[in-house]
Amino acid sequence: MSFNPFSLAGRRILVTGASSGIGRQIAISCADMGAAVVITGRDPTRLDDTLGQLVGDGHTAVPADLLETGAIDRVVAASGALNGVVLAAGIAKMVPFRMISQAHLDTVLGLNVHVPLLLIKSLLAKRSLQQGASIVFVGAVASEVGPVATAVYSASKAALLGAARTLALEVAKHKMRANVLSPGYVRTPLLDALGNTGAKIDALLDITPLGMGEPVDVAHAAVFLLSDASRWVTRSLFIADGGLTTRMSV
Repeated sequence: MSFNPFSLAGRRILVTGASSGIGRQIAISCADMGAAVVITGRDPTRLDDTLGQLVGDGHTAVPADLLETGAIDRVVAASGALNGVVLAAGIAKMVPFRMISQAHLDTVLGLNVHVPLLLIKSLLAKRSLQQGASIVFVGAVASEVGPVATAVYSASKAALLGAARTLALEVAKHKMRANVLSPGYVRTPLLDALGNTGAKIDALLDITPLGMGEPVDVAHAAVFLLSDASRWVTRSLFIADGGLTTRMSV
């Protein structure tokens, strides 16, 4: 059999936020490419549903609210030795700037920034990440576009790029890589929730050359960043948005 640079066979990948949406599809696609997948999410029922969709053997589900004390330690302990991590857990809430509260900051920055950084820190401290491991932070094009009423969310996703670029320098001696995968508007429950709170999703899709994305479009990009196909890619911002942000910046 010829070498497939996109194969994840023999690798163990941790995916957070795997109970729905993009995180779920990334877990499914990683398993399809041969990985043993460790999945975590807040909803045990939906997480079990994801687990049931993973082909192959060696998969593990760890229900956890990563904002709770001790949850990160439990996930790290259950993960074992890892060859890759996808940090897809996140929250999006629309709040106008004039209505930002401390509680809103704590919730959004806590899950979108503090949790992924502390999780990676713990994995490094426990030496769970193996030589050549790939770390993928899931960002959002909101950090580039800055939609109305998303100041805290946009800021939280923008913070990931700076963190990833510094992290990538610090782990390069171990041939590890860190990148940010930034999806556009993808058909997920999160997008539906944003639409229900007043986001003008249809207007954004009208100016997206390739239209609405699907979770699998982002998952395939994640597989690329986890695999040997991207072994010379680190500190990068990988935008998968159907051409939306390029068109808006011209």
